[in-house]
Amino acid sequence: MPTIVDFPTIVKDAVDICGDLFANEPERRHCAEYLTGLMVAAKKPVSGIHGALVVTTDQACLNRWLNEVTWDVQALNDRRLAWLQGDPKTRYSPRGVIAIDNTLVDHAGKLIEDVGWFWDHAHERYVIAHDSLSSNDVCPSGAPYPMAWRRFKKQDVCQKGECTDPTALCMERSDDASTRDIPGDFPFDSYCTSARVLNHMQHTTRAYVGELKLNRKLVYDGREQSLQAVARQIPWQAKKPVRVGNRRYWYCSKQMRIPDVTHPRRIVLLWKERDHAEASNALVSKRLLGEVSRMVLVYRHRWTGTETFHRDGKQELGLGDGQVRNGEGQTRHVYLVSAAYSLLMRSLHQTRPQDWARTMLTTIGEACRAIKGELLGQLVDWIIDKLTDDHWSVPQIKAVLA
Repeated sequence: MPTIVDFPTIVKDAVDICGDLFANEPERRHCAEYLTGLMVAAKKPVSGIHGALVVTTDQACLNRWLNEVTWDVQALNDRRLAWLQGDPKTRYSPRGVIAIDNTLVDHAGKLIEDVGWFWDHAHERYVIAHDSLSSNDVCPSGAPYPMAWRRFKKQDVCQKGECTDPTALCMERSDDASTRDIPGDFPFDSYCTSARVLNHMQHTTRAYVGELKLNRKLVYDGREQSLQAVARQIPWQAKKPVRVGNRRYWYCSKQMRIPDVTHPRRIVLLWKERDHAEASNALVSKRLLGEVSRMVLVYRHRWTGTETFHRDGKQELGLGDGQVRNGEGQTRHVYLVSAAYSLLMRSLHQTRPQDWARTMLTTIGEACRAIKGELLGQLVDWIIDKLTDDHWSVPQIKAVLA
């Protein structure tokens, strides 16, 4: 990773857009330092970002800016979302999808505010992490980006009325999208598919596609039974093919009553093979008509909208590397990672290569490497200037770069 002597082009442009949200030039510089460090620093905590900078203030200044200095992280996020609407690739669309999902953000420290031990299904072990619920926009172009985050708090440290359960947070995320007039269907997994959520979506007239656990009870053929029991009763002749990407599944679509759900709903059972008795998945939607392929596609965007960002955020942008103990600092870190991700997302799949990239970018990793290349060029120019214009000696330059 090149030592940072100046900021990349996209970070300078971002500071021009959101710079008025900060009180002074040092705060704007700290914002640029943090965004640049998230993209290129080998280590993403404050100490790692500070260590990659050649000309900067004391590390405590950057740390205070992240944790203590007064600036509105929600205003920064609103400005980011408004800026994304300037590009057709990331603009809200009625054909878009607003994916709601929870995610674990791993941490190393046990004293970080709101962390706890959670079961990580991907690695099948308990991890120290934050559990957060996020909403993510997936545009028809396929460009996903996070919209908003809410972190779960431990009940024993919450103030009165402060703690919220997953159901309440899911409804809050849908209400936030409605308040902002953001169009699109809502996909979410079984973590959020409760009767309260489904009824709330019906009252707000927003379409949804939710996953149902196969042991979920519902009323079929006049009696209450699990979805898997219903799946075993479906004859193979009633199963129809539906293609999801390169894979073909078999489905059966029926209207069934779910206890406590007050509106008509459509349930789609899915099998991997037509002759399988056990279903592999089940989806529910308020839309009683329309193609099943559209319903499955909307649900698939839950993965596109959330898991893609979580993967790139953790691997490339240090989503889980923020080790500050302060809860406000953790919130700011997550939204700054979202800002860095959005800057890089808008640089992908351009009609022509950008000057600083010199090639067509297709992934977040490629964009980060292109920025490292730009910073390396800046470093070479800086060394030449110090040698020729300022008449520094080689030992002086090495001392500063060290």
